[in-house]
Amino acid sequence: MSEKIQTLRDSAAMRWTALLLLALGMFCSYIFMDILSPIKDLMESTRGWSSTAFGTEESAEVFLNVFVFFLIFAGIILDKMGVRFTAVLSGAVMLVGAIIKWYAVTDGFVGSGLETWFNNHLNYIPLFDELGVSPFYEGMPASAKLAACGFMLFGCGVEMAGITVSRGIVKWFKGREMALAMGSEMALARLGVATCMIFSPYFAKLGGNISVSRAVAFGVVLMCIALIMFIVYFFMDSKLDKQTGEAEEKDDPFKVSDIGKILTNKGFWLVSLLCVLYYSAIFPFQKYAVNMLQCNINFVEPAEGSFWAGDSVAIWQYIIMLVVAATAFISNFMKKSKSAKYGLLCVSIIALICYCYMGYMRQSAESVFAVFPLLAVGITPILGNYVDHKGKAASMLVLGSLLLIFCHLTFAFILPMFKSSTVGGIIIAYVTILVLGASFSLVPAALWPSVPKLVDSKIIGSAYALIFWIQNIGLWLFPLAIGKVLDNTNPGVTDPTQYDYTWPLVMLACLGIAALLIGLYLKVVDRQKHLGLEEPNIKPE
Repeated sequence: MSEKIQTLRDSAAMRWTALLLLALGMFCSYIFMDILSPIKDLMESTRGWSSTAFGTEESAEVFLNVFVFFLIFAGIILDKMGVRFTAVLSGAVMLVGAIIKWYAVTDGFVGSGLETWFNNHLNYIPLFDELGVSPFYEGMPASAKLAACGFMLFGCGVEMAGITVSRGIVKWFKGREMALAMGSEMALARLGVATCMIFSPYFAKLGGNISVSRAVAFGVVLMCIALIMFIVYFFMDSKLDKQTGEAEEKDDPFKVSDIGKILTNKGFWLVSLLCVLYYSAIFPFQKYAVNMLQCNINFVEPAEGSFWAGDSVAIWQYIIMLVVAATAFISNFMKKSKSAKYGLLCVSIIALICYCYMGYMRQSAESVFAVFPLLAVGITPILGNYVDHKGKAASMLVLGSLLLIFCHLTFAFILPMFKSSTVGGIIIAYVTILVLGASFSLVPAALWPSVPKLVDSKIIGSAYALIFWIQNIGLWLFPLAIGKVLDNTNPGVTDPTQYDYTWPLVMLACLGIAALLIGLYLKVVDRQKHLGLEEPNIKPE
């Protein structure tokens, strides 16, 4: 018998190296995506941004993707030009957008001619103002306007990168451990959320001198690293194509009519609606979560000059966080040695307890919320592996929706009851945030690997682009909606740590209820149409 031709894709080490390059790029982009989230209060006190201004600027990230349909074009570019070209392009676009946002919050922008121009312009955008979807408004701070412009450009790059990474994983892992790969990529990428929560305030307050531009500059440096990761992937992916004889450009070129095949698929629409509801209840919440905790827990500043009040404590807490993540993640791959597996899990649990203790001692909302992705890092590969071998993807999405509802209602009604109890409040916050992160891990492990079951491989890039576009509608709407609801339900409140977050959280819980109903209906459709969403990705031979 002839021996099977060996390629980079056939090597587990090379497959996972390719995944690591893509995941590191997304890790860096996730940090920049929320770079202002843990310092929302500083943006209000140092740059004069209201909650509405903050929400408008943050929602601008996806404005071009939604209203100029850039994501659709990104999908077409991906299908026509291939993974590696689109990856490098997305990295470059993200970097340019990040630099613009950084300049907007620097002291050099204050008093400049550019600031004057932004104060006098972009107060009225024809048609968009009439439709109520303008990314600017009259009276919006000039720094927020320019930051919004940069964030729009960054948003084009990051969403292009998202669909490119998904397509790249399908290319390298189809027929293999694809759900595990997608879950692992998102687990690593979401460590960016924790990294952002710890280091954005660290750099903004470094040395006792507050400078929000330092935090954004940290993100710009990471975007340079992301671009480097994508360039390295470019050469690795090129070598794979030379080995397989495949071409990046498709033999059967993309046709606009192909979109119709996607839009007439009921399963695709249900998955898309689940996606937009689920992500809208998570990503916009992340942008306000630190401020929400500041408003619902009475944090007491640690004694000046103590270890807990120093700059180095953030570094040590981050190191412990990496221990939690690394040991939990690696334990998933210790199938042959149960002693090693459970030993690593024990180390991870002990490190997690130490991490939470340090967050309590620091009395810092950002370090408390930074625990968000840690449980997800450990269980996402488990869930992905389960979907690969056992299936039940639709059922996992239903479970995720239930957890989502529970967490937002807990934040809305239970956490405020413990405001006078710092210990009780922080414990409830930690548990709820960990559960929320765990529910979020169900999406990459169950939803994204289901897309290839719904559409032809030739147009999968466009299918991902359409899902991301629908998702982006929610990511544009809800940061803006939360900011406006927050201002409207807290009239006269000038202290950014005294807002009442009840109604924004109830709104997010309603998204979870809608996701639950659609998830249940998806199970029915899957059973009727035999979509295969409950079936394993890896079929037994």
